[in-house]
Amino acid sequence: MGSVSLKIGDGTARFRRATLCSSAVNILMLFSVITTNLFALYAFTSSPKDHQNHQLLHHTHKNITLISEQVSLIATQIDVSQKKLAKMEKELFGYESFDLSRPNLPNELKLFLQHHQLPLGKDSRTGITEMVASVGHSCEKSVDFLSQYMTYKVSGPCPDDWSLAQKLILRGCEPLPRRRCFAKSVPKVGLYPFPLSLWKPVSDKIVTWTGLGCKSFDCLNQKKLINRDCVNCFDLVNGYENQRFVMTRGKNDFLIDDVLALGIGGIRIGFDIGGGSGTFAARMAERNVTVITNTLNIDAPFSEFIAARGLFPLYLSLDHRFPFYDSVFDLVHATSGLDIGGKPEKLEFLMFDLDRILRAGGLFWLDNFYCANEEKKRELTRLIERFGYKKLKWVVGEKVDSAGSGKSEIYLSAVLQKPVRV
Repeated sequence: MGSVSLKIGDGTARFRRATLCSSAVNILMLFSVITTNLFALYAFTSSPKDHQNHQLLHHTHKNITLISEQVSLIATQIDVSQKKLAKMEKELFGYESFDLSRPNLPNELKLFLQHHQLPLGKDSRTGITEMVASVGHSCEKSVDFLSQYMTYKVSGPCPDDWSLAQKLILRGCEPLPRRRCFAKSVPKVGLYPFPLSLWKPVSDKIVTWTGLGCKSFDCLNQKKLINRDCVNCFDLVNGYENQRFVMTRGKNDFLIDDVLALGIGGIRIGFDIGGGSGTFAARMAERNVTVITNTLNIDAPFSEFIAARGLFPLYLSLDHRFPFYDSVFDLVHATSGLDIGGKPEKLEFLMFDLDRILRAGGLFWLDNFYCANEEKKRELTRLIERFGYKKLKWVVGEKVDSAGSGKSEIYLSAVLQKPVRV
């Protein structure tokens, strides 16, 4: 039941080596079975049928004993080989289980990770006999941070450590273990009712600023953030944010009503990846479309800001499998945040997961995806074409860097329709 997020980078080589190990064990097992059968055949056919004396019986019994010993030896070798293979695969993939006997491990972490037997025994529907904690296997690599995270007073206030939790998530330790403490709550005074909340300024006082360099939204609006799509994105009154998706600044910008008109069967629910301050979800909410915005609080309190606007933030890294069932979304909107660390293997896995949650006939809106160079654009184009989507809109253009460097950069915008697959 644990979460397994493979760190791909050099994943091809790892899978190949693991496959070779598995093949070697399979060959050994096949050889053992053939050898055993040959011994049995020899034992029962080597002596003439008409010499059934005491010596023959003794000889046959001796052969059977030898065969039994050989079979036992082979079974032991297979068991040893399988254990070696499992160990090699753990080393190849960087996966190790938690050693609960490790010193200085917090008692709360030990208690959470223990297997808990079902009170009524084996469940007849699922076949399980115990409940196992769901914790990302990469947590083992950050056990010091995890121990710090799980050190607290039970039933007391949780440490003000959301930045530590996010650090663990970014290291692949996801999902995090649950804690038995009360999270710090900031009074949410001055929230506006929906839909007035969509475009009203968010107060600095209702946000947790711990672990952030800035302590106000004015400071964030003047700062260059890692999220290249968030430039003055917290200014909902005077900046460009309140014009996005209803006014264009270049050929790569699509109007939201034009995209919605392309949807077959209507657009009712959508998923936004790297949605910044939630403006895409706000524009869709004005059109009675529910959008979930995927975000992390990197450099800024995006989740709290989006929630203050009356929208749904999903605090989840893109390394994690999306917690949605297959074919549930009418539309998926993504920006440059789709490109996880510039790793093509990660982007490929992510694209397959996006395809999984998008329904047939649904729209995939790639919005101003930054291409560092022509090769990056070609790689992305080849990846998209593998899915067989229909290109309803496809624009490659250049525009000046929004961060103010004055450089001209390549961007790709597209609206693609998922085909029906049988």
